[in-house]
This record gives sequence, C-alpha cells and structure tokens, in this order.
Amino acid sequence: MKIEQIRKVAVIGAGTMGHGIAQTFAQNGFSVNLTDAVESVLVRVKEKIHANLRTLAEGGLISDKEAEQTLDRISVVKGLNTAVRDADFVTEAVVENLEIKQALFKEMEKFCSPDTILASNSSTLKITDTSSLMERPERAVITHWFNPPHIVPLVEVVRGEKTSQETFDIAYALLIKIGKAAVKIRKEIPGFLVNRVQVATYREVISLVEMGVASKEDIDLAIKTSMAFRLASFGPLRIMDMGGLDIWNKVFEQLLGEIDSKTEVPESLKKKVERRELGVKTGKGFYEYTPESIRALIKERDKQFVNRLKALYRS
Repeated sequence: MKIEQIRKVAVIGAGTMGHGIAQTFAQNGFSVNLTDAVESVLVRVKEKIHANLRTLAEGGLISDKEAEQTLDRISVVKGLNTAVRDADFVTEAVVENLEIKQALFKEMEKFCSPDTILASNSSTLKITDTSSLMERPERAVITHWFNPPHIVPLVEVVRGEKTSQETFDIAYALLIKIGKAAVKIRKEIPGFLVNRVQVATYREVISLVEMGVASKEDIDLAIKTSMAFRLASFGPLRIMDMGGLDIWNKVFEQLLGEIDSKTEVPESLKKKVERRELGVKTGKGFYEYTPESIRALIKERDKQFVNRLKALYRS
C-alpha cells in the first residue's frame, strides 16, 4: 500500500482519545468511521467533537467552515464490521487491556481488507503481544497519541517484532501528513519513550508531596514555571547541552543517591485509587473538583494548548 491510497480511516473507541483522533483525521480531509461498543458514548460524541472544533475556531486555528466540513466527514456508525470494512487505516482507542485488544485485532482482521493497516493507541502494551492472534501481524503498529489528541502534536509510532517496514513507514508518513509531530520508536519497550520519562518524573513529584517538601500548589507552580517552561521550547538533551554537561554531571553525582528510586507504585497514589479519588473522573484526586470546575479546567487547558500550538508549531 502507498500513503496516497489511504482515503478512509476508522477509529474504534469514541471516548477520551478516540473522538479527538477521529476529529484530527477528519480535519485533514479523511472520511472517518467512528464507533464504540457503548451506545451512549456514540450519542454524545459529535457534540464533544463540535465543542473541540469550536475551541480551535476561537483560537484561530480553523475557520467555521472547516469545522463544519470536519463534522461532515465523520460518520458515527454501529458495529465493528461496518466501521472497518472499507477502511484503509484503522486506529483502536479502547480500554488498556491486553486480552480485549488481542480479541479486537483478531476480529478486525476478519472484516477489513488484507492491506488495511491496524494501529493501536496503547500507551503501554506492546503491539507484538496485541497482534499475537492475528494471521498477518506485519500490518499492526502502535500509534500512541497524547491527550487531548486533536491539540497535542506528538504521536509515537512503535513497531513490533513482526511489524513490516512498509507498515511502520506508512503509519509515520500518514501522521506527518495530518500535521502531527510523529517520532519513530525503533525499539519496542514497555511505556515506549514519553511515558517512561513521565513516570520517572512523576514518581519524584509524588515523593516530594509525601515528604511534605512543599504544598501541591507550589510543586505544580515550580515545575510549570521552570522545567515545563523550558521544555516547551527545547528538549531535555538540548537543555543539558545549553547548561553544560559538566554541570549536569555534578548535579547527577549529588542527587542520584537522594531521589526516589522505588520500583513500587507510590503508597499515597495507591491509597487514592483505593479510595476512588481518581482526579476529575470522580471529583477528587490531588485536588478537588466540581462538574463546573472540571468544565472550566478543560476549557482553559485547551485554550492554553491551542495558544501554545500556534506559538510553537504553527508560526
């Protein structure tokens, strides 16, 4: 298959990630079939996409006409067969469960063309394992998007042991074509690239909370106005170069023995999950939320992200 042959895209799972992924393909001219096993999710999904598009239009990234055209390109359909049978490229964005994903990929393979590329949006599971029940695992690949997927530029493209070079290259080229900052992950390891860095960072942040080093508000403020401020413009390796590797070598020598290196989930995080304090999902996590504050927070997040996208990647 050549990238020019990809005209129809299917997205399986219309929840937190799936509806934004479908929107991104549709914004870039592709016809999209969007489905979900939960009918109530499908009932509300176009409303959610419309709200996303409104935020992009308010930020000047798209016109009202482009928003309309995007919605017109998305067909909300019922049933896996209907969604994938005429698709050239499929992205699944279902629950992060290996058995469910394995069964889904095996099922999708029955319904779609032999040339259709099947991508998983998994953030931790290996495509080698997910595609293990397929007859043609060479056409399976990871495309790991980041929330909110219609705004955050990055998608990690990860090949498995049996992913063909053609599949890997086409998936990467397709993401570049739709304006994503795609990166090729050449070695299949758990968590791929970004989540490994995030987990290492957040483990230390939670340790600082547990030690009472500063309030949660001041910890967030400190990271947002220092590390995150610089990382928005330069990657960590470039930042190290600019600061001087001799300095960083000294910092490593002094701190590596002091920072958190546990291999278990932080105790305070486990307890919050046990108490169903899951963040915005349940109204309480590290902070407390009301339905109104959640809506306002998401709106403000997306507005700031849109402005950052314009400033850093659309100039």
